[in-house]
Amino acid sequence: MKPKFGVVVFPGSNCDHDAYYALKKIMNVDVSFLWHKENDLQNSNVIILPGGFSYGDYLRCGAIARFSPIMNSIINFANNGGYVVGICNGFQVLLEAGLLPGVMIKNESLKFVCKDVYLSVENRNSIFTSSITRERPIKIPIAHGEGNYFADDETLKELLDNDQIAFKYSSLDGKTDDESNPNGSTMNIAGIVNKKGNVLGLMPHPERACDPILGRSDGKMFFDSILNNLN
Repeated sequence: MKPKFGVVVFPGSNCDHDAYYALKKIMNVDVSFLWHKENDLQNSNVIILPGGFSYGDYLRCGAIARFSPIMNSIINFANNGGYVVGICNGFQVLLEAGLLPGVMIKNESLKFVCKDVYLSVENRNSIFTSSITRERPIKIPIAHGEGNYFADDETLKELLDNDQIAFKYSSLDGKTDDESNPNGSTMNIAGIVNKKGNVLGLMPHPERACDPILGRSDGKMFFDSILNNLN
């Protein structure tokens, strides 16, 4: 039986249909929208918190969405080993909910950044990355104003010690330096997992890099990883 995905819809989500399309039309898997006021995860095996501007990003990005009723179910789901992916604004929601460590602050440039970036895969043993076999960095788009990941020294040490850094912003040849960092993120961090490895947050948008008609398909490897580990 194919795994089922659930895509959460918050007021202000605008990448929910992108995620749905990538999963339904490109990956050919069962997927349903999950309204934020509901508690039922509809027997989903993987939950996607999509990008956008949940609740208009008022207060802080993800700070209000974290209190939506469905988040209680998602937190329980994650704590019991369920797979959860937060993309862009979804990553911010996971941070606010305490499912991942650290915070997001405004881009170093104080400008919204929308462009393709290269990502080095830092942990290839994760359910989310094990099928990304390409040695060179992958090319995935970003679109955010507050993607500058920050954490204190103790948290950063834990991330390193537990191999929780999944992706870093890099150059085409894999260098993770200031020049390849689009937002000022600490240590060029673009995506992290929790200690159990079942919750991932990433700022880039793999769902926007799945359809070859768009001229990019590296994001498909990300979803292939999840599917290959669940089947």
